Amino acid sequence: MTETAPLGNATRPPLLEQRTPHRRTPPPRPRTLTGVLRGLLRAGRPKQWVKNVLVVAAPAAAGRLLDPHALPRLALVFALFTACAAAVYLINDARDVEADRAHPAKRHRPIAAGQVPVPVAYAVGGALAVLTPAAAARLTSPPVAALLAAYVGMQLAYCVSLKHVLVVDLAVVTTGFLMRAAAGGLALGIPLSRWFLITTGFGALFMVSAKRYSEAVQMAGNAGATRALLTEYTTGYLRFVWQLAAGVAVLGYCLWALEDHHGPHGGLLPWRQLSVVAFILAILRYAVFADRGTAGEPEEVVLRDRALALIALTWLAMYGLAVARW
Repeated sequence: MTETAPLGNATRPPLLEQRTPHRRTPPPRPRTLTGVLRGLLRAGRPKQWVKNVLVVAAPAAAGRLLDPHALPRLALVFALFTACAAAVYLINDARDVEADRAHPAKRHRPIAAGQVPVPVAYAVGGALAVLTPAAAARLTSPPVAALLAAYVGMQLAYCVSLKHVLVVDLAVVTTGFLMRAAAGGLALGIPLSRWFLITTGFGALFMVSAKRYSEAVQMAGNAGATRALLTEYTTGYLRFVWQLAAGVAVLGYCLWALEDHHGPHGGLLPWRQLSVVAFILAILRYAVFADRGTAGEPEEVVLRDRALALIALTWLAMYGLAVARW
């Protein structure tokens, strides 16, 4: 009797090897010059360039925005500040590449995602940090160049160590906003009033601390993986800071709006006093997102919420009418 050969183990491995080949991790896609350049542009965070519009705040408050030489100078200062900020973003993201890869949103940034090599980010960021203040010294006034150099130095110190120091990290980021606002005044030789500095400074602290509070709420239990300092802050403390800052900003603006500005308002309506209503409504509306823990990026909050954007536009219109004395 002839035995039929069983389908034993001797015949299975070859069949399995043919049907289920080993899975291999696909090799990374090669970087192209165009892709790297696009990544560098994205790493410069174009959405945050709107912050640099603060350079027009002091000239607008002084009624100098329509001077013949004002807009070209302010456009130049805006571009220089954008380049300085891009330098800081590149160096910061290169240093924090590992932490960003652990963050649900930041892992998509060009450097963390591998679109821009870390050495390239350091090289471009370092070049911008050195060349931009030098260009400002040649194209603008010495005070503006000194301010930009101080901004870059302070922000780089923040990237290296200051962002790990309680309270100091909030002060440094807030000072960055103040420097933007002061740069426009320095470019046109406009003195900065105390109310302007108080309102701008504490308004910036309000948004910065609200952002930290939102990060602490959203990353509760895992904050150390993305921003280690959040484990040192409590949500109660950060809430206290943004509430305090909002109150001082409102008080400073009200004192500016209600003080005697050399006689009658001279317009159809007291726009300066009326703008207080729109300013307070904007603060209260923004505080809704801060309280929910969703006030991540200020520009995204404003652009996402139509009501807040409308209130902001109304305030800008009233502010402009007050300055123009219409």
